[in-house]
Amino acid sequence: MLGYYSSLSSEVYDLDKPIGSSFGDIEYYLERLASCKGRILEPATGTGRMLVPLLEQGFQVDGFDVSDEMLEVCRANCKERGLAPKLFNAKMESFSIEARYAAIVIPTGTFLLLHEREGSLQALQNFHHHLETGGRLIVDLHVPANIELEKTSTRTWQSGNGDTLTVESKKVEVDWIRQYFVSQGRYERWREGRLIETELERYPMRWYGVEEFKAILEGIGFSNISISTGYQFGEYPKNADAIITFEATK
Repeated sequence: MLGYYSSLSSEVYDLDKPIGSSFGDIEYYLERLASCKGRILEPATGTGRMLVPLLEQGFQVDGFDVSDEMLEVCRANCKERGLAPKLFNAKMESFSIEARYAAIVIPTGTFLLLHEREGSLQALQNFHHHLETGGRLIVDLHVPANIELEKTSTRTWQSGNGDTLTVESKKVEVDWIRQYFVSQGRYERWREGRLIETELERYPMRWYGVEEFKAILEGIGFSNISISTGYQFGEYPKNADAIITFEATK
């Protein structure tokens, strides 16, 4: 079984998407959460790209992730800024804590890493359970505009100690019936021209139709569902080129 957000890929993620780097989502989420007075939960918090800006704006935010390596980077990023949020290892579909939240937020399509429909639905039910009455779920999705198998892309970064980090990624599988595709990433660390570390990871990603996902949220018990695109609130998607954001109330 291939790795999943291990140490090398977590380092690359932090270099590629440092704290506060935004796709328009940080500004959008800050605006949508402006009236939020209670605690916020960020599942799959990663290295803290979204978590830290929320904390720095005075929000009370807890976070969890399935990757210990990602959480380690997140804790270091928080400590560097004098922040000490509650962070823990858990899965979206099975986490269980006593706290109830005013908002649960999952930006940039991370929710779609739950590529099996059953697990995806379990996670949504779990989010509903962990929201307080009137609490909101805000989640970003995207739909595939184009899937080209075996088309390889390569990117390169320079780490703080001078190592060169590379990732070669490609889509290797698509299941049109069960609505997911699989990407494979090969992460490498090079030092003085020698390859010293390699990780191979597998990334399955699900997709949902826009009205399909809205119907699922309604079936779970969510209401006041809004659908936005391109981080423009209330602007219904016209194509598959932009992030689609759902906001729903318990």
